[in-house]
Amino acid sequence: MMKPLAACLMLFAMTAPALAAPKSEETAVIEALHAGCEAFRTGDVRAATDFLGEGFTLTDSSGNVTSLEQTLTELRNKEPRYEVFRNHGMKVRLYGDTAVVNGITSVKGTSGGQPFAAELQFTDTLVKRGGKWRIVASHVSPLPKAKDPK
Repeated sequence: MMKPLAACLMLFAMTAPALAAPKSEETAVIEALHAGCEAFRTGDVRAATDFLGEGFTLTDSSGNVTSLEQTLTELRNKEPRYEVFRNHGMKVRLYGDTAVVNGITSVKGTSGGQPFAAELQFTDTLVKRGGKWRIVASHVSPLPKAKDPK
């Protein structure tokens, strides 16, 4: 008969690699998102095409829904043009080959010749296909403005 401590250690040893796997997948998801941000910042259509999944949609802070082709057209036209496009404060939740990520996107650039800068709360949904994480849906909302302490 196996002692309880030995049984616990054996169970831990068998599950440790499985417990470590999600961390590496979380890292892969975050790396994919960073690469996607960089593609938008630099206007790299090829990298963005590789990152955006089939049927991709973006719901922007005004509630407008943009398709994959509309997103790629904006990127090809460099409108808007980004100086900063950075995700941070990300939390990844994995559900098999699907990941849901919440975080903040900081953007700065020009649109229609006018400068802009924003901090946006985002929720991204990614799926793993062919060993790569691809974004299939994104939703952004403006962060609430800090209340004025009177």
